[in-house]
Amino acid sequence: MHAYLLPILAVVIGVVIAFITKHKQVLHTRLLLSFSGAFLLAVTLFNLLPELYLHLSPKIIGLLIMMGILIQIILEFFSRGAEHGHVHFQKTKHFPWLLFVSLCIHSFLEGFPMHEHNSIVYGVVVHKIPIATLLAVFLFESAFKKSQIFIFLLVFALTTPLGTFVSNQNWLAPNHLNYMNAIVVGIFLHISTTIIFETGEGHKFNISKLLAIILGVSIAYFL
Repeated sequence: MHAYLLPILAVVIGVVIAFITKHKQVLHTRLLLSFSGAFLLAVTLFNLLPELYLHLSPKIIGLLIMMGILIQIILEFFSRGAEHGHVHFQKTKHFPWLLFVSLCIHSFLEGFPMHEHNSIVYGVVVHKIPIATLLAVFLFESAFKKSQIFIFLLVFALTTPLGTFVSNQNWLAPNHLNYMNAIVVGIFLHISTTIIFETGEGHKFNISKLLAIILGVSIAYFL
């Protein structure tokens, strides 16, 4: 049940942080983003990726991971990198459908491996908090109607549990689920490494960011 509830709670926490810190420079959010990227990368490498080699051939795994990376690159073409904290849209009254759809597809796919991996659940939750914070800040500062903002955040919160629900059903054969998980590994690898290398000012590392990354990897290792 926590695989369904925690992603929703993560979005709620992100929205609360955004409401408190809007119109302010959110340094701590950037550090949390670095931590989340390192944590997500580590749990993917420590838990999700090794299990794939028990069920699929290395060449198929590599092909599917590359597919996941390409899918994420395509999604980011429309979202402009909102999945890893780049929310730089001009203020407009027009609802950002491309951002909305691409984020929901990403959120839906990341729910697939969560039905059997507690560490991935925590990795996705930690990833969603700073993303939800930055996304909510953008929405609060936009000219959208409050009802549009509410629907945007509600659907964004529900799509990850929806992905988990689909993966829990018998609609997919076990091997097909492994294929989906391999694609999601590619998505996670792209997202997490992009976060790690792009959250610094001018793409530079600093001691705070380095400590956040080390902490994220360390916690993931001992889960």
